[in-house]
Amino acid sequence: MTCRLGKNELFFGICSPICCYGGKQLVFQKRKKIQLQRFPSAEMWRNTCKLLSNPNHNHNLLKSSSYSASNFNVVFGWAPSQATHYYSSPSAATSGSLELGISSRKSDGVRSFSSSSAAVPAVVDHLSSPLTSALQLGRHYSRCYWELSKARLSMLVVATSGTGYVLGSAGSAVDLAGLCWTCAGTMMVASSANSLNQVFEKNNDAKMKRTRLRPLPSRRLTIPHALTWASSVGVAGTAILACKANMLAAGLGASNLILYAFVYTPLKQIHPVNTWVGAVVGAIPPLLGWAAASGEISLNSMILPAALYFWQIPHFMALAYLCRSDYAAGGFKMFSLADASGRRTAAVALRNCLYLVPLGFVAYDWGVASGWFCLESSLLTLAISALAFSFYLNRTTQNARRMFHASLLYLPVFMSGLLFHRVPDNQQSLSEDSLGRITELEPIAQGSENFKPGNQETRSSTGKQARSPASYASAAPFPFLPAPSYATS
Repeated sequence: MTCRLGKNELFFGICSPICCYGGKQLVFQKRKKIQLQRFPSAEMWRNTCKLLSNPNHNHNLLKSSSYSASNFNVVFGWAPSQATHYYSSPSAATSGSLELGISSRKSDGVRSFSSSSAAVPAVVDHLSSPLTSALQLGRHYSRCYWELSKARLSMLVVATSGTGYVLGSAGSAVDLAGLCWTCAGTMMVASSANSLNQVFEKNNDAKMKRTRLRPLPSRRLTIPHALTWASSVGVAGTAILACKANMLAAGLGASNLILYAFVYTPLKQIHPVNTWVGAVVGAIPPLLGWAAASGEISLNSMILPAALYFWQIPHFMALAYLCRSDYAAGGFKMFSLADASGRRTAAVALRNCLYLVPLGFVAYDWGVASGWFCLESSLLTLAISALAFSFYLNRTTQNARRMFHASLLYLPVFMSGLLFHRVPDNQQSLSEDSLGRITELEPIAQGSENFKPGNQETRSSTGKQARSPASYASAAPFPFLPAPSYATS
């Protein structure tokens, strides 16, 4: 007896054992288990046998629109989209038969199902759906928190804070645990400030092309959710700085958060001076790192904050010039919007680039870095000043973009050079001790000029045998060597 189903290979693989044996004989135990899973009741089994025994009826039944998807799913146990896909083309049907686990081998003239078909797709989907939903939910919130915190900008803030911590560390050794805790606290405080910034500027961000896809304007997160996140990480970051660093670092972190979220953010919609206030906000993190390492703020600690302050002005001027239309649509009062020709914007950028030139010499003169850093910093600053001058002469979008990209390159190179050429405090103290030893020897050398060999008063007043003037002279050119001693005659 031969089973003829016509065109569809899928139904041929299912119907051949049914038509040949009438559904009464089961060849393998695995096939019995699969059949019991597909057809739980005997009545459903008999109805299926009748349905599949008529190939023309089956062919018309699948093509008719009156046959619902739920009936197909109940009878055959597979999704209707899969069955339609397998039925639509012979190649798809062949691949579908392989995916459903229909074996091509024959045993006693009967096609058997392979062991891989024991897993039912519906059961697998039912078991994996909670795990899949949890993974999708975690991925969604992780992405939202990443964008809400402006993670790349926050990591730049952490880099400046870490550089300040290394520069403020006493000696050549750096406390790695303290550095990690300081960077973690700075990251949390910066994330909180950026999140509050987006909460307050939700309506403005929705009007700008550059920011309209952020989590709050796109309604992927609610405002109460964002406020909870911002307050949690802000309090946690300040507590970490207070417990693992010191109260001075925690105070700088909290004040920077308040200055950015509650002063700079509303000022962006009021006056163009917001750019200079934002530059102060960017200059505080390296000072925070120095304070966390040393516990104090000294004159040397102001070199890197000064570089950050003057660097931010040309950086933001170039950005504001490139995004003038976006800032105007968002309702922000930027300096470039009041400058139609762009001449004043370029002049401000050039002036602040020139302010960066002497910082390398100051770092060398104050003993923070070596002379090589003075040379490298001067060359680097002159390069970005040349691009700013080019933008001043020809105020085009291309020149503004070049200056913006140069500003992105300037900061990591400047901080790397400062770290590489820094002078540890132990070398500074050694040179200071040497200078102090020389100054102590000067009055003794002056007193030795009035010494006469036969004068017992001078010998008794000093309490020691007087040395030769050559011994004091030898201490000047080589302060690290001890003065030579002479045996008593």
